[in-house]
Amino acid sequence: QVQLVETGGGLVQAGGSLRLSCAASTRTASTYAMGWFRQAPGKEREFVAAINGNGENTYAEDSVKGRFTISRDNAKNTVYLQMNSLKPEDTAVYYCAAGRVLGTGGTQYRFWGQGTQVTVSS
Repeated sequence: QVQLVETGGGLVQAGGSLRLSCAASTRTASTYAMGWFRQAPGKEREFVAAINGNGENTYAEDSVKGRFTISRDNAKNTVYLQMNSLKPEDTAVYYCAAGRVLGTGGTQYRFWGQGTQVTVSS
């Protein structure tokens, strides 16, 4: 069992930045691909970004490319999502997830955090 805890959410004005962190409870975090997903009110959960175990491969959803960067520090068992140039449409609860296979589908990830709220005001 892997527990994931997200931190770093909050309220920010459009154009601002936030960095989300996701701490994993396992020392074998490097063996897991990690993903960030988000869910806005009334909408389905959607993929944001993902990174493989050693950090060499990443994916990002088209609407966040060039603005969001996913990275990881396996020594700290932590994955980050640096979010720049935030827009009101980025407002959502952001979840991190861990799975054995890198991908963009939520079903590929077995373990999920509780989520952290990101609100971008216009």
